[in-house]
Formats: sequence, C-alpha cells, structure tokens
Amino acid sequence: MPKFLIQATYTAEGTQGLLEEGASGRRAAVEQVVSGLGGTVEAMYFAFGEYDIVLIVDLPDASAMAAAGLAVKASGALHTRATPLLTLDEADEAARRQVRFRAPGAQGPAGA
Repeated sequence: MPKFLIQATYTAEGTQGLLEEGASGRRAAVEQVVSGLGGTVEAMYFAFGEYDIVLIVDLPDASAMAAAGLAVKASGALHTRATPLLTLDEADEAARRQVRFRAPGAQGPAGA
C-alpha cells in the first residue's frame, strides 16, 4: 500500500479547535478519515516550525490521498502538503529504468 507524508499547518480556526479538542481528539479524527478510505496511520507528530503536524499514512492509492486532501482543505482548518513516499526497493527500481530526456536547449537525448 502506498505511503504518504502529510505536512499540515493549522489556520487560526483550526488552532482554536485544537485547543478546545486536544491532540488526542485530532488523532481520532485523522484515524477515522484514513481508515474510512481503507488506510492506516503509521505515525503522527505535532511539530514546531513551518508545519504544525506531520503524518505518515498508508492509503490504497493516490485517489484516496486526493480525497482526504480535498475534504481537509475544504474545511478551512488546515493547509496541507502530501508527498508520496517510495520504499528503497521502489527507488532502486526507478534508478534502473532508462529514461530518454532532452533538456531544453540541449542537442541530443541524455540518459539513453
């Protein structure tokens, strides 16, 4: 099952809800969304800095991730960023694949 890194920043309204509900309440809400889409939450952390919360989730496919992202963003409570994660085996497979690409302005294909 594909893994996704989710980074989110709470809006003022979302932060107010977090203060009222607490972090454990947010964990339950996240698990409900993810499990409803056929996935699982691997890790969930609150953080300092650019993002307030960081998650790693397993979801059946990119469409499930998109559905979750749309629902969350439509709430107006968070701004999110989702990044697909590759296993080491998947990265090795990508590195083995031949890709013919010509950079803008280059004369011939590179990486042949």
